[in-house]
Amino acid sequence: MTGRPADEAVDSTVFSGQLAQIMRPELESVADEIVAEIRALIPEYRRPLDGPYGKSIKAGVRHAVSLFVAQIADPSVSKQHAHEVHRRLGQNEMREGRSLDTLQAAYRVGARVAWRRIMKVGRDSGFSSTVMSQLADAMLGFMDELASVALDGFLEAKACSADALDTWRRRLLQLILERPAVPPEAVEELAQLVGWTTPKTATPVAVRPLFPLRGAQRPPLDADVLAELTGVEPRLLVPGAVTRERLAALEQALPRCRFAVGPCVPLDAVADSLRWARKALVLVDEGVLPPRRVVWAQESLPVVLLHSDEALAQQLRGRLLASLDGLTARQRERMLETLRAWLDAQGHVLDMAERLSVHPQTVRYRMRQLEAVFGDRLRDPDARFELELALRTLPSAPWQNGGQRAGGANTRT
Repeated sequence: MTGRPADEAVDSTVFSGQLAQIMRPELESVADEIVAEIRALIPEYRRPLDGPYGKSIKAGVRHAVSLFVAQIADPSVSKQHAHEVHRRLGQNEMREGRSLDTLQAAYRVGARVAWRRIMKVGRDSGFSSTVMSQLADAMLGFMDELASVALDGFLEAKACSADALDTWRRRLLQLILERPAVPPEAVEELAQLVGWTTPKTATPVAVRPLFPLRGAQRPPLDADVLAELTGVEPRLLVPGAVTRERLAALEQALPRCRFAVGPCVPLDAVADSLRWARKALVLVDEGVLPPRRVVWAQESLPVVLLHSDEALAQQLRGRLLASLDGLTARQRERMLETLRAWLDAQGHVLDMAERLSVHPQTVRYRMRQLEAVFGDRLRDPDARFELELALRTLPSAPWQNGGQRAGGANTRT
């Protein structure tokens, strides 16, 4: 009995080396299991891991597991690189807008999964309880050390960032807009961190600077408005619906900008609403919608829908209007103008004459021309619907000069 402690000390050294050899082939799968369990248990980490964010998370986990196994075999192995990796990881977590609790929870999950695997390997290899106890102490101490280093990095980044709150608010807006959607718990956690009350519905606003924005100073927006104005696609998010008072405040805060207000939608549909608002801004640039300072996408949804896929619209126009290709430009425009009037007036000659400002007899003459070109399609409801779609997707500005094209042509679309 008197020799047992010394024997166990020898066993510990020998078995630790053996365990390191056994664990090396397990490193990749252990790291993947840790990442998977962190994502399963902590909503904030359930984002796709394809980009730089995912690579840094995976690299940190794999480096930690590899270093621990290396330390089992050689306790003198340097930790300097590991400390640098996890300090940067902590800094990135702060910049991503996650909380200290989330960061610490990730390390606890990592330690639990790694220890679970070591226990399995140890039992399968017949290691003594003394060796396993020592390994448990070493594992917990090692993970505490890395968590402490990451915490230091987190606090350093926070201290160095005078605009930390603005960074987190921009990160919150990005989370809300991400596709595929992040779990609601992740949005709620970051919202609590920045003091933003999560609304049931919200209204995105696409922003188009008409002149370069002055300086980097944050405009005087309402405290509950999330803003990202520094990127190539500036945007705002307003809780609830945009009222007259709210719109006036936005116009005053950003006097050199045009706005496209998306529909007010539940928070998980904000990304779609913002996409429609952005398309409305593009249609203003293209002359399809009037150049107002404020464009309400809700009032232009049919136009936004019709112009959402220009390549498809070209295919539709090419198929339906190919019959006009042999006409001169003037004849083609007259035929399109007449066809639009016929569709709008549902074939009533007098209404068409008034819309076209021509004599009813002229309308009848033009209608015979339409009949010769389009034939039975004019009597087929589905064909008429397609023809109207094709006409309404023509590149024109129906709000200018009583329906004239931006370039001066007389086609009504």
